[in-house]
Amino acid sequence: MNMQEAAEHADAMMDATFKAIVPGVQWAHDTTTTHRCDVVRRRAVTTIVSEQRRGSFLGVVQRHWEKSGYTIKSVRPDREMPALYAVSPEGFQIRVLIGYKGQAFFQVDTPCVEPSDVAEPVSKPNGPAYPLGKIPTPNVHSDFWSAATTVPAASVPPPASPASSEV
Repeated sequence: MNMQEAAEHADAMMDATFKAIVPGVQWAHDTTTTHRCDVVRRRAVTTIVSEQRRGSFLGVVQRHWEKSGYTIKSVRPDREMPALYAVSPEGFQIRVLIGYKGQAFFQVDTPCVEPSDVAEPVSKPNGPAYPLGKIPTPNVHSDFWSAATTVPAASVPPPASPASSEV
């Protein structure tokens, strides 16, 4: 596998993750970083995920990753800036973290592969395509994800126990 193929695999991992988030959220591509033999792909969510819904959001992502065969490596249960870290069977590291103003950031780090040129992602964001480095803080309202109430327990299965509890 070369770096372009690894980047495409990372994009597919994120595409599948975003497809699993129901109802969907708006997102935009963030920067791609290449190193000597690996690639880092990033996306930022522009939908407002309220503090009350962040646990449910992370739970949806965690269940999808586990169903996809990823191993949950760490969970940061911080109230303001929680995060979830996993690794795929192929050695791709994937994470989601909640940052400033509750913005969700996704990142996939590829394993070291054969060096090659890497093109920008081809998947289209489901919202505005912001210039890299110019993605705004969350500004898209969702009746579900932006709600100021917790999700009723009956509608969200409990998340599986993580492999470890802190980064």
